[in-house]
Parts: sequence; structure tokens; C-alpha cells
Amino acid sequence: MGNGVREAPVELQRDVEPVPARIPAEVREKKKVLNSLMSGALAGAVAKTAVAPLDRTKIMFQASSPHRFFPVGWLGMPSRQSRAVPSSQVGSAAAGDVWSLLSPHSRALTPFPRFIAGSLAGTTAAMLTYPLDMVRARMAVTPKEMYSSIVHVFIRISREEGLKTLYRGFTPTILGVIPYAGLSFFTYETLKKVHAGKTGRCWRVWAPGGFGLLEGLGSWRSASYPLDVVRRRMQTAGVLGHTYSSILLTMKDIVREEGLVRGLYKGLSMNWVKGPIAVGISFTTFDLTQILLRKLQHGPGLER
Repeated sequence: MGNGVREAPVELQRDVEPVPARIPAEVREKKKVLNSLMSGALAGAVAKTAVAPLDRTKIMFQASSPHRFFPVGWLGMPSRQSRAVPSSQVGSAAAGDVWSLLSPHSRALTPFPRFIAGSLAGTTAAMLTYPLDMVRARMAVTPKEMYSSIVHVFIRISREEGLKTLYRGFTPTILGVIPYAGLSFFTYETLKKVHAGKTGRCWRVWAPGGFGLLEGLGSWRSASYPLDVVRRRMQTAGVLGHTYSSILLTMKDIVREEGLVRGLYKGLSMNWVKGPIAVGISFTTFDLTQILLRKLQHGPGLER
């Protein structure tokens, strides 16, 4: 310039993006568990509501209830929800915890750990919510005048049959849950992994429902179904006038009185209809809720 003063280049001020605060690992873990509990609760509630009439009808067939022709519909929904919500919550949270233990540094699990994660999650949920399942079965096969509420069922069973009755049928339940829950979780996660490998994306709107439908059609449902029938017979024996002391004796009595197929597989066709619908709705609701909660916590840019 003419005055001999050298001008320094002017730098334009750039907008500095704020660095997000680093969330402590303990807080992240608590949020993860809370998200699983909330997603599991909503998934269980929505799925059970959708298939409530089919579910009650299936229980009636399994138990050979004399009240089979009572109006079904959505009667007894509180008892179903009281078991479905905590069971789904516990199962979802337990699956996440087991996943973290089996694969602390990687999101991918190999096939056998997937089976183990599902089995342990299902077993944990069944152990903690089994008395509610007993209540659900009792209310499904008895006239509504017999029990006025869920609490009334607990009180009457405790007084008239003893507290041990609340866990009658627990052994066949666990024996059925281990392969069922393990293969269910294994199938769903495997289908998700295959889909992600072929498309490059982990999630699509239709994916959880489609995978759930395929999982629900699995042959292991039919393989473990006799144990489900035994469980219902043992749960409802006190109100239907039967006495069942063990799994083998219960099966023997059923086969002798009703035949192998007509007895141990009673209500299976209803299970084929109900199972895929319930599992598809449950997985879809769970994944959608997880994504929504993550977006609310981390912003709209996050996608699973």
C-alpha cells in the first residue's frame, strides 16, 4: 500500500461445531438398560393385545376347559398384560446383558452364543414372572365370577392350594423355554445379520416384522408344544378337577384319555396362527421403540 504498511491477511471466523460431551460409561449402560425395559414393555403389551383372543382360545383348548365356549374376545386382558409386560421387559434387558457378557468388544455374536443369549434371557423372564403366568391360565379357563381380580387369584390359590401351587408346571415351562427362546433369538438375529450383509443396512421398516413372522413359523414351536400343553394342564388342574404330579405322568394320562396327537398337540394350529403374528409385532415394536428412544437421546441423525 501507499503508506508502506503491510496488511495481514484477514481470516474469516469459522463456525465451530460444539463437541458433544462425553457420556460416562456407567450412564450409557443405565440408559441402555432403561431403553430395553421400556421397549420390551411396549412390545409385550402391543403383541399380547393384538393376539389376546387367539391366546385365550389356545389356553382353553390346551386345558380342555369345560368353559371353552365362553365369549373369548379380550376378556382377561389385565392378567395377560400383567405377565406379558414384565416378562418382555426382563427378557429384553437380560438378552442385552448376556449379549454384553458374551461379546464385550463386538456387536456381532457367533451362532452358539446367540442361542445361549436367547435361552438365558427366556429362562430369566420365565423364572421371575411364572406366578403371573399361572394366574393368566387360571383366569382364562374359569368363569369371570370365580375370580374378581389378579390379586384375588393369588389369595385363593395361596389359601386353598398352597403357595407351591403358584409354581406348578414350572419344570415343563423351563424345559420348553430353553430351546424355544434360544432358537427364537438365534433365528431373528441371524436373519438380521444376513439382511445387513446383503443390503448394507441393519434395519428396514418391514424387516423386524418379516423376520419375526419367519421365526414364528419355526418347527421348534411344534417340537416343544407338548411341554406347553403339559404346563397348562398342571397349572389348571386345581380348578378343572384333575391331578397331575409330574411331566411323564401328565403326558401318560393325556395320551391314554385323548390320544397322542389329539391330546399333546391340542391347539397347535392356533399356535401356528398366533405365534408368527405375536413375534412379528413384538420384534417390530421393540426395534421401532429402541430407534425412537435413541433419536430422542442422541438426535435425529442416529439410525440403527
